[in-house]
Amino acid sequence: MSVAPHTLPQTQIFYNKLNMLNLKNIFKKVTTTPSGIIALPPVLYLSAFCMGGMIHLIYPQSILPFNGILQYLGIFLLIVSATLAGWAFISLRNLGTSPDPRKHSLMLSTQGAFGFSRNPIYVAMTGLYLGMTLIINSLWLLLLLMPLLWLMHWGVVLREERYLLNLFGESYIQYQATVRRWL
Repeated sequence: MSVAPHTLPQTQIFYNKLNMLNLKNIFKKVTTTPSGIIALPPVLYLSAFCMGGMIHLIYPQSILPFNGILQYLGIFLLIVSATLAGWAFISLRNLGTSPDPRKHSLMLSTQGAFGFSRNPIYVAMTGLYLGMTLIINSLWLLLLLMPLLWLMHWGVVLREERYLLNLFGESYIQYQATVRRWL
């Protein structure tokens, strides 16, 4: 039985138009990733860093009372982490796949930086975060690293691993058996 549009309640007409436009699926495509991660990893790292930095500005607390050795260690971590990130991005580019978790994985990356760690980009992001934390000498930034790593593990890494297991099957199981998750 069809009903003329003018006899339907206004809200029903609105929902019918919404379904015709299929906006629900459009928004779903914009806000989800193939792996279902909770947020983009750079956003998580930057959010934690900004939060810790703001707390540090309001109530500064140092890791150590002197900066010298921490700053040198921080600079070293920045250099090593930037090098690792560059190596990982080059490894992905050479394979023809994207580092963007919003895009589907085309190939399983097991060579280059990915032969060293299953998550070299996240290891590099952690090193960059920690390097800056040491240079700034902020206890707050250091304390926020633990919840950040917990969030990365449960909200990003495990979800990506489940996605890659479904996508690559036995190849991914063999890769997991031979290469560590972090370091």
